[in-house]
This record gives sequence, C-alpha cells and structure tokens, in this order.
Amino acid sequence: MDDSPAPAGAIEYRCEACGDIQAAVALHWRCPVCGGALVIHPDVTFELCRADPEVGGVWRFRAALPAIPGDDRITLGEAATPLIALERQGGSVLVKLEQLQPTGSYKDRGAAVLVSVLRALGVARLREDSSGNAAASIAAYASAGGIGCEIFAPSATSPAKLAQAAAHGASMRLVDGGRPDAEAAGQSPQAGSAYAGHNWHPAFLAGVSTLGYELAEQLGARVPGSVVVPLGYGNLLLGLWEAFSALRRADPALRMPRLYGVQAEAFSPVAAAWRAGASSVTPARPGETVAEGIRCTKPVRDRRVLAAVRDSGGAVVSVGEPAIASALSDLLARGFYVEPTSAVAWAGLDLLPADADARVVVLTGSGLKAPGAVQDAVAAARATQHGQAGEPDHDARHGAER
Repeated sequence: MDDSPAPAGAIEYRCEACGDIQAAVALHWRCPVCGGALVIHPDVTFELCRADPEVGGVWRFRAALPAIPGDDRITLGEAATPLIALERQGGSVLVKLEQLQPTGSYKDRGAAVLVSVLRALGVARLREDSSGNAAASIAAYASAGGIGCEIFAPSATSPAKLAQAAAHGASMRLVDGGRPDAEAAGQSPQAGSAYAGHNWHPAFLAGVSTLGYELAEQLGARVPGSVVVPLGYGNLLLGLWEAFSALRRADPALRMPRLYGVQAEAFSPVAAAWRAGASSVTPARPGETVAEGIRCTKPVRDRRVLAAVRDSGGAVVSVGEPAIASALSDLLARGFYVEPTSAVAWAGLDLLPADADARVVVLTGSGLKAPGAVQDAVAAARATQHGQAGEPDHDARHGAER
C-alpha cells in the first residue's frame, strides 16, 4: 500500500453546528466561528480491503484517518484486541477486550491519532483535562512522541489516579473545584502549548473509530447486530457510529448495527433525554457512582450522540449501583479484571433486547486502574448476595491502592 507522506495541512475540520470548514491548525479544538464541536472533513468512506496488514496499531486503518506524514505517526503497538464469546442468560455475547491496550484502555486508539496530528501540526507541548484513562493515555503518547504534556485535574483527585500519567512525565496541575473547573483551566490559552482535550478534539474521535473497523474485520467483513458500550461523553459510541457509517458509504447495502449506550443512574442525562424523545441533553445534577469513567453531566456532542443512536435503531439506558457491582463481580468471576465503568455495559445487557446477530460488549478499561473501586464493588455485590448490610472494607481498599 502507498505510504507516501501527506502534508498535515491537508487535514480539514468541519463544525457540527454551523458547518464552517477550515484547515486544521494546532490551536483549533473547537469552531473558531461559533464555538461548536468539530469533526474531520470530509466524511470518510472506507472499505476494509484498504486496511494495511503490514502495519500494526491503529495506523493500519490510516486510509480512514487524518492524512499526516509517516514520521509523525505515533504508536505504542495498539492491539487488535481479542473478541471472544461468553454465554449468559439470553444467549451468547461477544466481548471486545479493550482493557488490553498499551495503557489499559480503549482511549489509546484516540490518543495515538490525536497526539500524532498535533505533532504533525508542530505542537511541542499540549494540555489535557482528565483525571483518569485519558490522562494516562495522552501522557503516554505525548511522551513517546517527544511532546511535553500538562494534565489538569480537580484538586480532590486521588494521587493514585494520576500516578500513571505522572510516570510518563506529565506535569500535574491540580485545580480547585470539580471537573468543569479543571476543564476550563485546561482550555485557557497558554503560550507555547495547545489544548488537546480528548472530548473536543476531532482527531481523537477519528482514532476511536478504528474500533469499529476492527470489529468488522474480526467478524469476517461483517458488522455485528449490536454493540453495547458505557456512555459518558459518548466518544466510544460516536467513534463506532463513524466507522460503521464510513463502511456503509462504501457499501450502501450494509446495515448499521444497533448502538446501545449504558449510563450509570447517578450520571444519566443522555438516558433521560432519550426517554423524553429530546434532541439535546439537559445537564444532570451530579450524583455518586463507582463508574468514574462516565461521570459526565452533559456530553460535548450531545445532539450528535442522540442522532447516532436513533440512526442505528439503538437506545440509551441507565443502571443503578447494585447492578454495576453485580455485573463487575460476574466479569471478575469469569476472569476479566476490568474497571467498574466496563461493567456498566455488561449490566445494561439485562435491559436490552437479545439480538439474533452478534452482540458485542466493549470492555473499556483495566481493573488495575481502580483496584479500590473494584474491591468495593465486589464487597457490595457479595453483601447483596448474602442479604447483608454494611459498608465496604475501606481499609482493604486503601491498602490495595497503595
């Protein structure tokens, strides 16, 4: 396959809100005209035969990704993660093991492309606001690409959550307040650095789309009947929708898989909008959930998320904390050490229709990210099973985190 370099200036962004199209520049993470969210322009049309079997990581799908010179493409050897069948009540389910990516979550797909695009655009230092998987992933790829990295996180964030990003050399910037305050601080212009917010940047979404292409490959050039994912900001669901849309443009006879988003009840504004038949999301009042990866009061691309679910014939549902704990306990018993956010999708299966075609559940992150939360969830599930009341063993939890 031709691997000739493409100029970074060939990348264009389109605003989801006003439709403005502009050449990508390092400082453009939202529309300079109206402030809307951006997508890669033009829309991708992709056939699986264009994947390069001689290239590893996400870049084997580079024909569907932003065109950048080969020397600027960063990879940590992103895995073609296993897709295996599990039996549960209601039939067989395929699980996609994204917790096996280099830094332990599916976000490595988006980070590989996002950081590569920024490097091609001349960025020497970047800023990201996150206290979890995205922080670790962006920091790792920035380090691999020789780019400086600053992570903005709420001051109350546990040091254990930031340890992985710090280990890759990222500078930690703790901000008084909550997640919105950290986001605002990260977005504040700073000389000599570019904002790389993964929830806003279109290149991150493009990288996540490789999960959809990979699923189609693993199913023998077919698409699954449905895909179930945890839903917070919606990047995973949108990445899948973009991939299947690109495949459908190449083959109009190909149907769109049903996309199901599952939220924790404590942070379920998209599920509420879905139930109401709304086209946009009203911000949720923050609650408490063990599923830290999807604590989102309102997605950046809320209208696009809802439209994608409707286009696919899917749905958005929410699950409570006991269901999340029970689902996590079940996955652990099957040998999958995943974080509680992954268990949200597994719990959501009980609320969704069975599918005659392949049903896929994406396990998004490793349990090594949150050993204390995993231990608490297991204790809660066991207490429920035995009809016991009481608090999780916090001493044991803190010991695990140390």
